[in-house]
Amino acid sequence: MNNRFKPKFSIKKGDNVVVVAGDDKDLKKPRVVLAVYPDEAKILVEGVNIQTKHTKPTAQNTKGGIVKKEAPVAISNVMLWDAKSGAATRVKRSRDNGKLIRVSKKSGEVIK
Repeated sequence: MNNRFKPKFSIKKGDNVVVVAGDDKDLKKPRVVLAVYPDEAKILVEGVNIQTKHTKPTAQNTKGGIVKKEAPVAISNVMLWDAKSGAATRVKRSRDNGKLIRVSKKSGEVIK
């Protein structure tokens, strides 16, 4: 992806998000972001988009079998969780002493 037009995302690893679209849609259950993949515009969220993978026995995993793990979802399918208002919120960016900070549009709180 060209860096000149690379999009900037307001969601970071460790944030609490709410899934707003898809099979795991739940607007009242905040979940933790495990990883962000900005090149693919995808995000790995805890307990969302669980997929099963059949594995053969190997030296490390002598049993093999079925393994369930999370797969990335589109970043457009999640919104940041605002703890103060208890709902999903959009994010505004502003500068504070020359440093870029994220501010919740719903409550006006600074997002850590």
